Amino acid sequence: MSFELRPIEVVDNVEIAKIIRLALTEFGANQPGFAWADPELDALSEVYCQEGSHYLVVERKGKLLGGGGVAPYPCHLESVCELQKMYLSPGARGLGAGRSLVARLIHYARQSGYAYCYLETYGPMTQAQQLYRSLGFRELDAPWGCSGHSGCDRWYAMRL
Repeated sequence: MSFELRPIEVVDNVEIAKIIRLALTEFGANQPGFAWADPELDALSEVYCQEGSHYLVVERKGKLLGGGGVAPYPCHLESVCELQKMYLSPGARGLGAGRSLVARLIHYARQSGYAYCYLETYGPMTQAQQLYRSLGFRELDAPWGCSGHSGCDRWYAMRL
């Protein structure tokens, strides 16, 4: 499958929010305590234009297939970013798009001087967890900091 990774643009906001909400619904995470309730979900291009933040979308033949981003994450350690809003449409999963997307975001995080990349996910999202582990993320026993995503029950981090 050929696809392009590119920075999110304002025109992508509605479609990427739709992809995220559909994925969350698919896994039963369409409720408070998950990204579903994040007020910035409909304006990701504005959120990720801040310093130290970066959001990429996956596109194929002009159609958005998903996206993911990194942003500074306050917790007990310094220089931590969080992998955020990483969702793909069902047809894009298992084809290498997610691996390419996360690898590019990790590269950005390293170039930006982050020491760790942290993420939170949900138990039923097993395919995503396999991807994270294969890329070097280690499962944690408890969350770092307070993301506001109390529904998430799996936490991972990678030393960059």
